Amino acid sequence: MSAVGEDARLAAVHSYHLLDAPRPVVLDELTRLAGAVFDAPMSTVTLVDGDREWFAGKTGVPGDGGPLATSFSGRVVSSRRPLVVGDALDEPDYRSWATVRGAPHIRFYAGVPLVDEDGHTLGSVSVFDDKPRTAGARQLDLLETMAGQAAGHLAALRNRQLLAEIGDELSRAISREEDFVATVSHELRTPVTTIQGYLELLVDNEELAPYRRLIDPIQRNGERLVRMVDHLLAGTRPSAAPLPLLRAGTDLVAVAEAAAAACRAQAAQRDVPIVIEAPAGPASVPGDLTRLCQAAEHLVRNAVVFSATGQTVTIRIGAGRLEVIDDGAGIPADELPHVVERFYRGRFARDQAVPGVGLGLSIADRIMRAHEGSLTIESDGPGRGTTARMSITG
Repeated sequence: MSAVGEDARLAAVHSYHLLDAPRPVVLDELTRLAGAVFDAPMSTVTLVDGDREWFAGKTGVPGDGGPLATSFSGRVVSSRRPLVVGDALDEPDYRSWATVRGAPHIRFYAGVPLVDEDGHTLGSVSVFDDKPRTAGARQLDLLETMAGQAAGHLAALRNRQLLAEIGDELSRAISREEDFVATVSHELRTPVTTIQGYLELLVDNEELAPYRRLIDPIQRNGERLVRMVDHLLAGTRPSAAPLPLLRAGTDLVAVAEAAAAACRAQAAQRDVPIVIEAPAGPASVPGDLTRLCQAAEHLVRNAVVFSATGQTVTIRIGAGRLEVIDDGAGIPADELPHVVERFYRGRFARDQAVPGVGLGLSIADRIMRAHEGSLTIESDGPGRGTTARMSITG
């Protein structure tokens, strides 16, 4: 890249005012989805500055960035092409890097360029693993979709910052709320996710195998704590505050795949298979991929925890709709009108001590209303299963 081109790229990176700033929650959410799609413990939305990389969004990765000389994202920016490294220890270019030879012990890397609306390659959306592996074509397609979403969210963040600077009160209010949520999320989530990252390393240490039964519950409860913080931050947003959305053509099949991947570990632990029934081609709707994945994940996770061992959860895609169907505990008729209320927990959830704080369906309902769509919950009663339907009109 020419010096002029690099100067323009760096100016674009700095124009988003995210370097050394709290991470936007929506970018953290995107990295969590990317990690789930790859079943990888680490993922980032990375901005590449002149001599360093900065994680504008991250999941499971210690620190906030590092030097450009040992940055996989720097290689993506230089080539402006996706990069997949199956085993970094087998690659002369990477095997000596500190992050490969030491914590977080990166072995696998997959990253795609993060390109903004002006064509500048700002950085990458990436996933990492401490085990060697391969990347499937469908996974890379989804990663590129998420990079497009990340670029769209960056543009929306910058536009709101500009409007706030010229005195738009609504934009100032949204920016203040986003700054508050990002700061609280950083203070609450970062210590837990860092602990989770190091627990992954302990799990992989064969010498500690006798202590696995102690480490596994710590991991599960750490994940539960992170989800609870996310639910509280999302679910306690003032009802009058607008929910910022990135409207784009979003494939509901991709939404279903990401939601299923995010719930894969919990479903496997409970021996509840998740099946996706989708049309042959894409099922596109005008919506925000991150938000719709978040809503669908809440529905799938609810279906999993309210299903008995061996019962199947089905995600069915139709024209403008995504349905999550289970044969589990069901919902009494008198409770159905209240299930989307904040902090509402039905009798079965209370009696059986089902994990959760009663915010999942409320968050999903708010996301659908922000899309001018709807969330419908149907059940024939206790023990008769539940169907949750997200509907969006074009």
